[in-house]
Amino acid sequence: MTRWLLALALVVAFPLWANAQTPDMFNPASPDATEIRELFYLVLAISAIIFLLVGGALAYFIIRFRDPPGAPRDDSEPPQIYGSQPIEIAWTLAPTLIVLVLSLVVIRSVIAMRSETPVAGELRVRAVGHQWWWEFEYPDLGFTTANQLVIPTSEEDAEKPVFMQLESADVIHSFWVPKLAGKTDLVPAQTNRMRLQADTPGIYEGRCAEYCGTQHARMLIQVTAVSQAEFDAWAENQKKNAVVAPGVDEGRQIFMAQACANCHTIRGEPAVGKFGPDLTHLMSRTTIAAGVLENNRENLSDWLADPDNAKPGSHMPNMRLSPTEVKQLVDYLMTLE
Repeated sequence: MTRWLLALALVVAFPLWANAQTPDMFNPASPDATEIRELFYLVLAISAIIFLLVGGALAYFIIRFRDPPGAPRDDSEPPQIYGSQPIEIAWTLAPTLIVLVLSLVVIRSVIAMRSETPVAGELRVRAVGHQWWWEFEYPDLGFTTANQLVIPTSEEDAEKPVFMQLESADVIHSFWVPKLAGKTDLVPAQTNRMRLQADTPGIYEGRCAEYCGTQHARMLIQVTAVSQAEFDAWAENQKKNAVVAPGVDEGRQIFMAQACANCHTIRGEPAVGKFGPDLTHLMSRTTIAAGVLENNRENLSDWLADPDNAKPGSHMPNMRLSPTEVKQLVDYLMTLE
């Protein structure tokens, strides 16, 4: 009994301690996410009614026609009924109507959510999935970021939709932020589209929803919804090139001399690599390694010293830097605000 109680306690408590970043689809923060939740409740209600009808009938017949206690066992076959036209019509018509209603409701919702009709004033973002991080390009604003998508929040008298153009650089990924929208696949050599919208400010967690390799589970997304004024200020900073701060020349030289500059871009500097995330304003992000680690000096040092320790199988190579070189490199990266 004790073991059963312990197992039950672990199952109940698991969602609380397993991962504070677990995406939540039951508290939507956008019209599309609300529509998806209502569809889920509709399907759940219909399924529950069918379960109760079938399960209830089964339980009734088991109890009603069971052998009385002490009665001799009767293995004879009960009377069989064949060719009941009303019953055959009923069990054909009922499922057909249920499937038809659900199909019409889902099709209506999908058409509304996947509309590609331009909306005045919407923000355009091109999202590219890589193994295992996200690239976000703001084509109308002229800059690129990684892993953390910043969007303006809708206001009382003005919605702020974000039109997402989804592409993949390697394998199939899937963009999913449950509180803001449904999930959409990113397929190589194909462009898919979707819309995001946040009605309240906040940080919305998401993740890749299609298995894409070793680090699929650590390919996280963070959408930060802020006021229009805060977004404009953030965008103005992102447009700027990196500023070389005094006192970090050693770290800057390490970055440019090593393979770092071949994989990463730092605008305004000779680094123009495209294989890894754009680091021009690295310290404006709250996480590194696609949301796996908080962005601070300690984690940045650990990440540079041994990327496999935090993200086994990551394409980020171990550069075999000495502790002094790691410190100097971190000193330089910490200035990229």
